[in-house]
Amino acid sequence: MKQHIMSRISIVLLALVMAVFGVYHFVNPQNLVGYVPSFLPDAGNLWVYIPGAAFILAAIAFITNKMVRIAGYLLAILLFIFVLTIHLPNFMNAGDPGVRQSALINLLKDTAIAAFAMHIAANSTT
Repeated sequence: MKQHIMSRISIVLLALVMAVFGVYHFVNPQNLVGYVPSFLPDAGNLWVYIPGAAFILAAIAFITNKMVRIAGYLLAILLFIFVLTIHLPNFMNAGDPGVRQSALINLLKDTAIAAFAMHIAANSTT
């Protein structure tokens, strides 16, 4: 019983973090548009809004305990895409040590969140 309660608390905490990230994408897209990889076609803030919506939808799925498996795996895929297309290139190409350190922290953070999302998905019944 205690293990289930702690697992649920952990999932809700992740959902809250994802919801905050999602809302931030909509409230401050100008702060994130610079991270959009250059190989994507120019679509204004669309490339910022799409992940924001994905974060919010994943948070809703985790909180409501509906479609958790698909939400968890899709969230993990999105975060791994961020790692490979944003954080790793920023880490590899940063000249400034502060920027390099920030990119590494973001790379590790998104990898850890993706791993947790995969864990949630793998253990979900919905």
